[in-house]
Amino acid sequence: MQSDEIRARFLKFFEKRGHKIIPSASLVPQNDPSVLFNIAGMQPLMPYLLGEKHPDGKRLVNIQKCVRTIDLDEVGDATHLTFFEMMGNWSLGDYFKEEAIKWSYDFLTSKEEGLGLDVFRLYITVFGGSDVVPRDVESVEIWKSLGIPEHRIYFKSSKSNWWSAGLNSPAGPSTEMFYDLTGVLGDMNQEDFEKAEDEQKVVEIWNDVFMAYKQENGKVAGELPERNVDTGAGLERVTTVVQGKKSIYETDVFDSVIELIKKNSAKYDEKSARIIADHIRSAIFLISDGVIPGNKDQGYVLRRLIRRAVYYGDRVGSQNHCLFQVMDEILKKYKHIYPNIEQQCDFIKKEMGDEEEKFHKALERGNKEFEKGIDPFILATTYGFPIELTLELAKEKGIEVDLEDFHKKMSEHQKLSHTASAGMFKGGLANHNEKTIRLHTAHHLLLAGLQSVVSPTIKQRGSNITEERLRIDFLCDHKLTEEEKKKVEDWVNDKIKKGLNVIRREMSLDEAKSIGAEMEFGAKYADTVSVYFIEDENGKAVSKEFCGGPHVKNTAELDFSSRDSSRDSGPFKIQKEEAVAQGIRRIKAVLL
Repeated sequence: MQSDEIRARFLKFFEKRGHKIIPSASLVPQNDPSVLFNIAGMQPLMPYLLGEKHPDGKRLVNIQKCVRTIDLDEVGDATHLTFFEMMGNWSLGDYFKEEAIKWSYDFLTSKEEGLGLDVFRLYITVFGGSDVVPRDVESVEIWKSLGIPEHRIYFKSSKSNWWSAGLNSPAGPSTEMFYDLTGVLGDMNQEDFEKAEDEQKVVEIWNDVFMAYKQENGKVAGELPERNVDTGAGLERVTTVVQGKKSIYETDVFDSVIELIKKNSAKYDEKSARIIADHIRSAIFLISDGVIPGNKDQGYVLRRLIRRAVYYGDRVGSQNHCLFQVMDEILKKYKHIYPNIEQQCDFIKKEMGDEEEKFHKALERGNKEFEKGIDPFILATTYGFPIELTLELAKEKGIEVDLEDFHKKMSEHQKLSHTASAGMFKGGLANHNEKTIRLHTAHHLLLAGLQSVVSPTIKQRGSNITEERLRIDFLCDHKLTEEEKKKVEDWVNDKIKKGLNVIRREMSLDEAKSIGAEMEFGAKYADTVSVYFIEDENGKAVSKEFCGGPHVKNTAELDFSSRDSSRDSGPFKIQKEEAVAQGIRRIKAVLL
């Protein structure tokens, strides 16, 4: 069974059971400052897991694009990837443990509708309890009723079988399904099972999370308004199991790409080929969702992925423009599933080609700095010099590199970067505080003002909103003049002064498109969408955007003049306008 069929079977199975198929959200979170990328299917659904009503109902299913880079150094082994697709189905206050477990089991084992896996190679883990939440005996009884013997069901701690999306998020106990890759393990006690898991003889293939609790500062702070179900199964890992392969990279997801690299390598080695395949695939998806190589946040991650791919391409002696051939092969594999990839094909290739050129120039500078004995951490963070290359050069010259010191500094660097950039990404609201919400509404006005004053062709390419200021990245072919900036400010302040209503409406995707509502770059939308309108006194929309909120109810709420009688101008002020990439400008603005 090929990966495309697994994907289609999964969606059809749950659609038949009353689930609405919804599209994948962008890789870049809209309103979650806790992570740079969506790392799980439930993250884009956070508001609905916390109680907000979803326009498509209480049963949902999709395949969510995800990126995780925490295990970057492990990429190239049997199971680790940076980009992956997460199959997931959700109950928002509808069914709970019994249906979730039964359907997971049925899809995994049914030959007619599911994957037809061998039930005698399945093992189950459940939540063993904590000081606050009792052990999940109910799930054990459900598994037993389906024919799983009790000695193949293991209680595990919160570390393994408690899931949340951060310190402040919905959370709950989970039950996980594992599969014997060897086919010979048979019955095992818990100690033997955990040993087999460590040795990757059994791998997790499915996870059902029963989200009934709310976490605050990492601790259970009560129950959610409704009990929810969040399930997840990595498509690539499931494909490995179904196809009986030893590695993700041996499946149809990667086999043609790996073969292409092998064919065009003068010094082929397997791990390097896997890293190239993984990193280029991730880079394609990140660029298609609006990320551009840079020195901060998502851009830094993308830059590192591309440069590592180029480095390993050089290492295997890639020939015949191999990296571009790899790009073409991956684009061909996914364009029928994610149309925005095909639509942006030329842009993706240009960004990756430009970054490859920049990297080779950086290598020249980095080599000179290496000769001076510069700290490997500085080489990596300042010159974009991969640690792998530093180690290779050091080995040639008989120099010792303190890897422990390097990893310690990189860890501290990443923590500082993450803390400083909390919320610093597309659509990213740092929080839902009153000031942030006001600036979110001002952000909508700013985009509309840019389109009205400067050019109707302006499109948003990223944003970030904190309590102090808003930031918007947008397509524009020139630096704004002082006159243009003043006119945009005046336009926004005029709409604030007039006290225009801000109205949320749900409508069909086709209707929203037909009225010209602004869309999130690179996003796919459900059949029913939320659109925020800012309307003048005659009911005419001065701004209309696809958005999940939150916003003020009237633009007059953005004016603080009653608190600052000394101010003689409107509350909206552009602080800075600058270039962030070719053809993309950035504005930072405040409400005084």
